[in-house]
Amino acid sequence: MTRHATLSAMKTALILLFSVAAHAAPCTTATSACTEWVSLGGGPWRSMIYRTHSLNEKNDKITRALIVVHGVGRDADNYFRTSLAAAFLAGALDDTIVIVPRFASNSGTGCRDTLAPNEVNWSCSGDSWRSGGVAINNDKLTSYDFADEMLRLLARKDVFPNLKGIVVTGHSAGGQFVTRYEMANQVHETLGVPVTYVVSNPSSYAYLDPTRPTTDAAGFRQFGDGRNCTTYDKWPYGLQDRTGYASKLSDDQLKKQLASRPVVYLLGEIDILPLGGFDGSCPAMAQGPTRLARGQSFGKYANEKFGAKHTVTVVPLCGHNARCMFTAEVALPILFPKQ
Repeated sequence: MTRHATLSAMKTALILLFSVAAHAAPCTTATSACTEWVSLGGGPWRSMIYRTHSLNEKNDKITRALIVVHGVGRDADNYFRTSLAAAFLAGALDDTIVIVPRFASNSGTGCRDTLAPNEVNWSCSGDSWRSGGVAINNDKLTSYDFADEMLRLLARKDVFPNLKGIVVTGHSAGGQFVTRYEMANQVHETLGVPVTYVVSNPSSYAYLDPTRPTTDAAGFRQFGDGRNCTTYDKWPYGLQDRTGYASKLSDDQLKKQLASRPVVYLLGEIDILPLGGFDGSCPAMAQGPTRLARGQSFGKYANEKFGAKHTVTVVPLCGHNARCMFTAEVALPILFPKQ
C-alpha cells in the first residue's frame, strides 16, 4: 500500500470513529437540535418529541428508555431539561434514551401553541389529551395513539437491539395521562419489552367502580353524594361515558389491565395544597382532599379491590414540583431501574 493510500485509509477510519462517537453521544439541549417528529395515522399527521437519541438510528448502547409526559402547561422543553438532570444524577445518560413528547394545542382561546404544518392539534380541555381524547384537527387520532407509536418505535429490535425496559411517567396532568394510559393501552403485552408506569402527583384517577375512599381513608364505600355530584363516576373520574381511546375497551378489560401492569405511584410528601392546577371539582374531591391523599388511596384501592401489586412511594420534602420529584434520590432507581 502506498503512503497516500495509507493516509487515505487512516482518514477514513478517523471519520468513521468520530461519526460513531457523535452518534453515541446523547443530545442534551432543549432546542430543535434534540427534537424529532413522530408520524401518526400513517402520516402526514405528526407530533414532536424531545429526545436524547434518534428513534430511527440503530443504537446498541441503549438498554433502557424513559418517556416523560409534561403537565398542563405543555412545556415539553422544560420537562426535557428536568429529565436530563434526572438521567445525569442517575448516571444513566449514556445507556438511556429519554423522550419527552409535546402535546401541542391551539384552541384559539386557552391554549395557543404555534403548530407546524401537519402537526396534530391536541384538545386543550374537555375530552382532553390527558385522558386519551381525540385531536382537534383529526378525529381519527387520540393522544394515546401517540404514546402507542412511541412505544412501538422503541420496541424495534433492529434499532434498539439491547433495550431491556421502558418506563413511562408523567407529573401532574402528565400523571393523569399515565394512570389512564396504563389501564387503557392496547400495546403493553405486544411489545416484547417490559413497560413500567410511574404516576406522579395527578389531581385525579379513573376509579373502576362507584366506591370511593372513606373520609378517614381507611377503606372504601359506595359514594354517598351521587345526587349532587352527578359526574363523579363519569370518565375520566370513573368508567361511565368513556370517550376517545378508552371507549374501545370493556370495563372488564380495563380492570384486568389496571391490575396486571406494573405501576408506581410517586407522590410528593407535601403535595397537600390546592396549587398548580389542583382539581377541586366534586368528582375529584370525592377521591380525597389532596393529591397525596388521592394517590395513596388509589394505590390501596387497586391493590385491595383488584389484586394489583402496585407500589406507593412518597418522596420526602417534595410538593407539586416535577423537578423535585424526578431528581429525588428515592425516585432515581424507579425511573432508571437496573437492567
